[in-house]
Parts: sequence; structure tokens; C-alpha cells
Amino acid sequence: METHRSEDAAINIPAEAKANAKGTAPLVVSSKTVVQQPKRRTEKGIAICDFFLRLCAIGAVMGATITMGTNEEALPFFTQFFQFHAQYNDIPVFQFFVIANAIVTGYLLLSLPFSIICIIRPYARTPRLLLVIFDTVMTGLTITAASASASIVYLAHNGNPNTNWLAICQQFGDFCKNASGAVVGSFIAGAILMFITVLSAFTPKRS
Repeated sequence: METHRSEDAAINIPAEAKANAKGTAPLVVSSKTVVQQPKRRTEKGIAICDFFLRLCAIGAVMGATITMGTNEEALPFFTQFFQFHAQYNDIPVFQFFVIANAIVTGYLLLSLPFSIICIIRPYARTPRLLLVIFDTVMTGLTITAASASASIVYLAHNGNPNTNWLAICQQFGDFCKNASGAVVGSFIAGAILMFITVLSAFTPKRS
């Protein structure tokens, strides 16, 4: 008798009602997943821009290094005891310019793999943090070398009557022209590095 009563007390639910109940289950969509996609695209776009800016900076700073490092000029006339010859290593500031820009060139070449990692993994924190730190240091080094050399180039073009420093660019025109071009290239590289640093610092972070 107890078995028959338990069977009668059971509630039979039709199969159609079960199917309808399953079909009307609420669909939960995480808003976090929807927001992550635009952020990821933004991060990747900034990383790609960073890579191409580094290539531009490499071209500018390498050109400045080669131009200054090969800069020399000898005048066609000379005396028995003296030859009029100008070379970059005659001026210590230009030597510092070549060394500093060579260091920056080497750093930028080594930074390219880290920049590629940031493209593949936009949320990688460690490579981006290392790039920001070293980019800041190299920006200061580049602008310092360019500024110091710019003062020497100015004196070479204009001289200084108060100290009886004569302008040499009237005689060594090609030497001064190459030095001026190298300084401009170094300033361009410094500006690009500064923009890269600001771009990396303001990159949106993963929440």
C-alpha cells in the first residue's frame, strides 16, 4: 500500500513543459568580456605604433652617428709645417656625440624583440616597464649629446668675438654641414624617443 501511495503522489511533468523550461533559460553575457576586446585592440595598435616609431628612431640616430663619425674635411692648400684638416675626433664634444648615439642605436636595435613581444602579448607588463625605463634614459642621453654638439656647431658657424673664437665654417663648409645634419638627426631621434616614452606611459592598463 505504501508503494502505491508514493507512486500516486508523484507529480508527472510533461516532456514538452521540460523542453520549454530549458529553452527559456536566461542567457548571461559578461560585460567584462565585451569590454576586453576594444581594450585589447587598442593595446595592440599602440604596440604596433611603438614598433614603427622605433624603426624611425633607429634610422635617425644611426644616420646621425655615421654622418658625424665619418665627418672630416681637408683643405686643398697647406703649408710646409701645417695642413688644414678638420675631423670629428678633434673636438671632444663630437666624440661624446658619436659614442652616445652609438649606444642609443645599439639599445634601439636590442629593444625591437621586446617591442614585438608587446605586440604579441599586449598585456605583458614586464617588457613594457623595461622599455619605458630605458627609453627615458636613452631620451636624456640623445638630447644631451645633441644639445652639447649644437653649441659647438653654433660656434663653428658664428664664432665668438668676446673670446676671439673665429668661425671656421667659411673654410670648412662641408664639415660644418655634415655636423649640422648629424645634430638635427639626433634631435629628431630624441623627439621620437620622447614620444615613444609618453605613448608607453599612457597606454591603457588591463583592469
